[in-house]
Amino acid sequence: MTELPIIDSPHLHMVASAWQDPAHWHAFDSAERQFVYLTDGSQIYEWDGDVALLAKDPQEFAETLGIPYRPHIDDEPLTSPQTRSLSLAISQTCNLACTYCYAQEGSFGGSAKAMSREVAYRAVDYLLSQAVEGDRVHLSFLGGEPMVARKMLRETVEYAESQGRLLGVRVGFSITTNGTLLTPSDAEFLAQHRFAVTVSLDGVGETHDLLRLYKSSEGTFETILRNILPLLRQQAEMQVSARVTVTPRNLCLPETLTELIALGFHSVGFSPMLSSPSGHDEMDSASLHRMLEQMIACGRLFEEQVQCGNRFPFSNMANAMMELHRGTHRPYPCGAGAGYLGVSADGELAACHRFVNDDKGAMGDLRHGIDRTKQNRWLSERHVHRQEPCQSCWARYLCGGGCHHEVLKRGRPACNYIRGWLHYCLEAYVRLQECSPLYFQGTR
Repeated sequence: MTELPIIDSPHLHMVASAWQDPAHWHAFDSAERQFVYLTDGSQIYEWDGDVALLAKDPQEFAETLGIPYRPHIDDEPLTSPQTRSLSLAISQTCNLACTYCYAQEGSFGGSAKAMSREVAYRAVDYLLSQAVEGDRVHLSFLGGEPMVARKMLRETVEYAESQGRLLGVRVGFSITTNGTLLTPSDAEFLAQHRFAVTVSLDGVGETHDLLRLYKSSEGTFETILRNILPLLRQQAEMQVSARVTVTPRNLCLPETLTELIALGFHSVGFSPMLSSPSGHDEMDSASLHRMLEQMIACGRLFEEQVQCGNRFPFSNMANAMMELHRGTHRPYPCGAGAGYLGVSADGELAACHRFVNDDKGAMGDLRHGIDRTKQNRWLSERHVHRQEPCQSCWARYLCGGGCHHEVLKRGRPACNYIRGWLHYCLEAYVRLQECSPLYFQGTR
């Protein structure tokens, strides 16, 4: 029995045993050997015995493996955490008409609006007030389409940098954009301020144009491609990533991945469309099964390239390998409602950018501050130990219970997908540890 480095990551399982494993372990085969993944603490052990002999009780199970038993995650939720990151819905309007958009063409179901200078600066002041000298905080710009409010975005960035310098606090920036309004001047500005840029692309050419259209129903891919080339050429100063929303209409993932990487993106990642306000283009069980097959095909490409010593920026896989190697284990899926909050154009605070104008994620406002009662209730209720069927799932500390917004809007249609992807990533992690151990240097 040999202990491998600790791990974590998201993935789904097509093998029947994946559903039958107890809540505290998961068995899998890789490199012609059998392994056991320990849920609490995210550890992998080689196991050459009969998995049926492994105890159902976590402490007995650890004793069977000959390792010390120490719970890593308990029932205690976070309370009143420091805000370290804000996303600003600087423009609650959009020039596209994507049918699946959670923001409902940017307006979040209300009237189109733009964030005022007063609200934007107040958001910056609030974020910096949570920090002390030497801290690093983060400001994201979303919408809608944030480049609709280009002037206000630039002024807010410059204000944040100047105020951060006065306080000795470093401010990082990111933006998620549809790419249709970007100009060469924008590329220079984003590079100057070292932005992490995410461009929403749902494929290449006609595949993208099936889903991301102007309100006139014209396709957008050629415009985006022309606009992003200046950004891709300036990636020494910034990173430009592509985010692909996966629907039943664009399930050609290996082709999309290789073509977007060839364009020069720093990373490319896929995310299934699980909750659409209109119900259009949501993934069902058959589509998620097909997506899993496609994701594993992308993962195989990643494995091949890593074993050849090449960088292959498939972010879902790279992040999974990093988390598995670090031994990530978490009671929440992300920082929403904790260290990360969304800000509406009117200055309302929300659990994240997806909960703008949504009472389910309301957290106060910039004028009166965060409502700690609402925040702490959220953190208590959203803890993975309070979620079903998470309590009995071996993958619970890897996915953290799933995206809060998607779960509250649609439930958990993707649990099998998540477990399947994780199962594959566990197998791939063992293979890469043996074939390409240098890949993991500096990962912890």
